[in-house]
Amino acid sequence: MSESPLQDGKIFLGRSVEPEYLELRLANRHGLITGATGTGKTVSLQVLAEGFAAAGVPVFAADIKGDLSGVAEAGTPSEGLAKRAKEVGLAEWSNRGFPTLFWDLFGELGHPVRATLEDMGPLMLSRLLELNETQEGVLNILFRVAADEGLPLLRLKDLRAIANDVAQRGKSLSIKYGNVAAMSVGAIQRRLLVLEEEGAGNFFGEPALAITDFMKIAPDGRGFINVLAAEKLMKTPRLYATFLLWLLTRLFDQLPEIGDPRQPKLVFFFDEAHLLFNEAPKALLDQVERVTRLIRSKGVGVYYVTQNPRDVPNSVSAQLGNRIQHALRAFTPVEQKAVRAAAETLRPNPQLAIERVIQELKVGEALVSVLRGGGEPSLTQRTLIRPPSARIGPLKEPERRAKIAASPLIGKYEVAIERESAAAMLAKRASASDGWGAVLSGGSARRQGYAETFIKSIIRQVASSVGRAIVAAILGRRPSGR
Repeated sequence: MSESPLQDGKIFLGRSVEPEYLELRLANRHGLITGATGTGKTVSLQVLAEGFAAAGVPVFAADIKGDLSGVAEAGTPSEGLAKRAKEVGLAEWSNRGFPTLFWDLFGELGHPVRATLEDMGPLMLSRLLELNETQEGVLNILFRVAADEGLPLLRLKDLRAIANDVAQRGKSLSIKYGNVAAMSVGAIQRRLLVLEEEGAGNFFGEPALAITDFMKIAPDGRGFINVLAAEKLMKTPRLYATFLLWLLTRLFDQLPEIGDPRQPKLVFFFDEAHLLFNEAPKALLDQVERVTRLIRSKGVGVYYVTQNPRDVPNSVSAQLGNRIQHALRAFTPVEQKAVRAAAETLRPNPQLAIERVIQELKVGEALVSVLRGGGEPSLTQRTLIRPPSARIGPLKEPERRAKIAASPLIGKYEVAIERESAAAMLAKRASASDGWGAVLSGGSARRQGYAETFIKSIIRQVASSVGRAIVAAILGRRPSGR
């Protein structure tokens, strides 16, 4: 039987004892792609991204190694890929590229991505700055003071400015907002400097990203694949994880409720997902769980990509219905335990020793269990994943530059906008205060001169009267008055 990459509302994944499909109407119930390095996770991600795009569903994916950028160009014909296509029964397989938008927090390998500090909010920013509970409380005060006094927090320099201002007014503000410890303000200032040294200052500012620009459809009806350049970003993993969580939260906050659509409005791939959960405070984990659980009703599918299912907390993992498990190796007791845990996350198949098969899978093979019918997971099957149509591997730099230059968004985000914000407004306020201080200082000096003359005159008169009274008492006569 011959298959096609997209058929009757389903994405063809590969072949086991039968064709394996991901149903588009159930794709917003999220998924998990796991496996050791080099076992084929990125190719499975690319196969899914191509399938969604072909169905008219926009995709967002982080490109950790640069390999995913090749999705923008047609793949090179090869005997190996042709053989794989034949083995899985893919009759309509051909080499073609997909409409792609490139993004980069640093503005080097794609359209710049920016957000304001107000968009980020104190909860996620405190995690990015690695603040303790006390410091996080002070950060919340800084945001509250800025909001109450109409001081926009757009860039890192705005937060530094409001921190300095609040530190100087700490005593007067403590009655309304609580104690502002100078040590905590200093710690926040130091962390902000570190963040700037890591290049995060490029991310904060305007024009802020419009979420709808991630949801574009090409003229031919295919969805755009949004590729985030993440090779440099991965050097600051906390910024990477915080950015992606911010993006998910923005999607959740801005998109309308639509229930369960016939296919997703957007699919979001979160590669190196363990970075999101490492050392995350409970408040942040609660937010991840909440967004993952509820964002499906906004028509967004979230697919976490990581090495082992144990990297994802149980509360989140329970919501990931579509699963692709690549090979895991078990050379140590700890790794054996990880394989066992991975096997337990998949629906059992009486014909398959899942724990053993996980260790036997070849590159390009995976154990697949996806949602079917009313939303129940299919029996886990050993599946040969189909070959992608686009290039496997990175674009060359001239090719990427050409794609960016031809982007429908070119010029929208490239130039940063500088509008008056907290730093400039506080500087004006300080300048005005200093000016009035000088005026008041000069006036008080003059008043002080008049006062001093008057007081000295009174003192002389009193001293004279007192002196006469003392002399009269000594001589035994009444003082003469004037």
